Formats: sequence, structure tokens, C-alpha cells
Amino acid sequence: MDINDIRGIITAITMLAFVVLSLFVWRRYRRAEFDESARRPLEDDHYITQDRASHSRENT
Repeated sequence: MDINDIRGIITAITMLAFVVLSLFVWRRYRRAEFDESARRPLEDDHYITQDRASHSRENT
């Protein structure tokens, strides 16, 4: 077994991992979970903005 065999095996494993992850991500039953995760940073930002507004009103 030489270096080219090892490179071929690593390439095959990497390609298999890519296909498995792609199938995992693009499943329809996972869509709601990923949509919720995508909205989470925006919702957190909204609460931070409201918190800052309430603190600035209290300080004036």
C-alpha cells in the first residue's frame, strides 16, 4: 500500500461523509428545526434591542 492508495481511501471517505451530511440536511422532516434555528439569532437580537430601550428610558 503506497501513498496514493491512502489518498484514494481518504477521498472516498470524505465523499461518503459529504453525501451522508447532504442527505441529513436536506431531509424534509428536519426543515422546521432548521428554520427555527435560522430565526433564533434574529429573535435574540430583538430581545436585546428591547432590553436596551427599557434601560435607556429608566436612566433618563
